[in-house]
Amino acid sequence: MEKFFGAIQNMFKIPELRTRILFTLGLLAVYRFGAHVQAPGINKARLEQVWGEVAGTLLGVLDLFSGGNFRTISVFALGVTPYITASIIMQLMPVLSPAVKKIQEEGEVGRQKLNQWTRYLTVILCAVQTFFVATWLNRNGIIADTWWATAMIVVTLTTGTIFVMWLGEQITERGVGNGISLLIFAGIVIGLPSGLTQIMDRIGSGDTMQTVGVIFLGVIMVALIAVIVYVESARRNIAISYASRRVGSQTFRGQETSLPLKINMGGVIPVIFASSVLAMPQTVFTAFPPDPADTTSTYAKIFAFFQQFHGGDPYYELVFLSLIVIFTFFYITIIFNTDEVADNLRKHGGFIAGIRPGAPTADYLNGILTRLTTVGAIYLALVAFIPQLVLSGFRVARLPFIGTSVDNFLAGVPGLSWIPTGLGYQFFFGGTSLLILVGVAMDTVAQIEAQLVMRNYEGFLGAGSRLRGRRS
Repeated sequence: MEKFFGAIQNMFKIPELRTRILFTLGLLAVYRFGAHVQAPGINKARLEQVWGEVAGTLLGVLDLFSGGNFRTISVFALGVTPYITASIIMQLMPVLSPAVKKIQEEGEVGRQKLNQWTRYLTVILCAVQTFFVATWLNRNGIIADTWWATAMIVVTLTTGTIFVMWLGEQITERGVGNGISLLIFAGIVIGLPSGLTQIMDRIGSGDTMQTVGVIFLGVIMVALIAVIVYVESARRNIAISYASRRVGSQTFRGQETSLPLKINMGGVIPVIFASSVLAMPQTVFTAFPPDPADTTSTYAKIFAFFQQFHGGDPYYELVFLSLIVIFTFFYITIIFNTDEVADNLRKHGGFIAGIRPGAPTADYLNGILTRLTTVGAIYLALVAFIPQLVLSGFRVARLPFIGTSVDNFLAGVPGLSWIPTGLGYQFFFGGTSLLILVGVAMDTVAQIEAQLVMRNYEGFLGAGSRLRGRRS
């Protein structure tokens, strides 16, 4: 522990690192200040009433990634959600469009052009999303029923998102860590005090079962954090050999290196993508509800189904976990092309012992990647589901055929009666939040430690020990 605090002191002894850290903290403070500036024309009393009615729906996904800004409809209500969606789309475009792939291969110029396209796409997605938000606010009486009020919400929230995107880019370039990730991190961490307050209230109630529930929750969260740290740091190293080669009059000796493959190469992106996809129909149905007197039309029945389609619902969990697995395989296929890796190894004289260069190497890498991705997809699904089960429960009564009997059985077993309802905590330290918190913390600390080691300081764990982030 003494070495850790010594490393904290060393961080502020280096002028450049100190400047970067203070710059990052300053912009995070600006972001949190904007969370308290509410958009114009909002009826606060009506907003609180409506939010109480929709609590627990997929609108909470927007509130999670906005750091609680969506709940108050602040100027940063959408947070970085449109930018994340635009970034994911632009990452997929090189596979779908040869023209975009050609631009991507142009080096730094191509990267800057794709970044600019990502910003343009963010503005478009934000304008569309804010229109749905404004329509939802209008229909629920939170803003005035005028075109001017709707236009003000669209312009204000779109401008706020663009400013948040700019803050994230400035942190990435001139601060410490990934700016967008740190903004999400700050938004989640801000909910920690209210969560701890709930826990202390449960313990202070004197109820033995409440105390046992808090201990159970603590054990689950600590175990999940340990698993996340272990898996995010795990690597499968594939030995790569380079043959001796002669360039002009010089001979370069062969060397041995390794190709590290992560178990969870996709990070939290598949979970975010799955959450965003499931939030889309919920957003549309919330903005355009059917006539209350209409209960027989197809649209009304679909709307009624999606009213219960959120965390804890068996149908939601089945679709959510399936999407996580599908997007994990899909995303990793996009970001890691085994054919390109095998071709690059062949061009530079590299090979895997016992494997022929070219197509056999690609097949060998694809087999390893498939096994790692299978484990990674299951890991992401479990990390996303277990906290959801503990916090919100699993409404087994909704299961077809056996739902009622299973629900009655669980109700009669004291140790399992909490499963249909969960422990009832109203803060979002679910699997997605834990993945973001742990992953961003690992990446940021790894960057700071690299700066310390580069300047002959010991890292956070002392000499001979190195922390590594997800991208190391």
